[in-house]
Amino acid sequence: MSQPLLQVRDLCASIEEGELLHHVNLDINAGETHVLMGPNGAGKSTLGYTLMGNPGYTVTNGTITLDGEDITNLSTDKRAARGMFLSFQNPLEVPGLSLEAFLRNAIRQQTGKPLKIFQFKKELEATMDLLQMDASYADRDLNVGFSGGEKKKAEILQLLMLNPKLAILDETDSGLDVDAVRTVSKGIEEFQKKRNGALLVITHSTKILESLHVDYTHVLVKGKLVHTGDASLVEEINERGFEQFVNAAAGK
Repeated sequence: MSQPLLQVRDLCASIEEGELLHHVNLDINAGETHVLMGPNGAGKSTLGYTLMGNPGYTVTNGTITLDGEDITNLSTDKRAARGMFLSFQNPLEVPGLSLEAFLRNAIRQQTGKPLKIFQFKKELEATMDLLQMDASYADRDLNVGFSGGEKKKAEILQLLMLNPKLAILDETDSGLDVDAVRTVSKGIEEFQKKRNGALLVITHSTKILESLHVDYTHVLVKGKLVHTGDASLVEEINERGFEQFVNAAAGK
């Protein structure tokens, strides 16, 4: 049996105030889509940030392995270069750096090879068209003056242009209207079609999942993965909420 693309073993992580993740175990294979759900404050974003190597979170136990390599102690930029991607719930504005320049640099850093500008521009134009993004956004400073919906589209644009091994999408649908959710979902679905990259979708809503093929659904409660199921678990959570999982975690 081949080794999982992402293998998380007995992972604990903390900030100054205390431990936030408790002995998390998770396997994600190439081409799979996993959904992470849970009540507010469960530690969903914390897990995403810890996997990506955010220096604000300290791993106190366990290991993170990507494509057979232990990356537990690697910096965020090195994890990105190895094929990891994290979309932010609240994307940052970066004055003085255009969206196009950011993407060019990110692709060069990821591949370590010179960029074929004509091919890059052609792909960028086609991808922006898919996401219904005005071409002028490529020349604008990254996320500066972008609406909430355009910021999220820019995140999915990065996902499609970089084509990472593992993409972690943190509340990508947060604050979006129905039309924007549909457009963002279309971009994620396009990434799925390639079947060579894996997805970990962190969400509290299920609208973004409606057009996606989901392989596994995980429930996180108070920093612990308490339940794993298939796509049907999403519907169960829609109907019954998280109370049963919260009670089970509390031993009730």
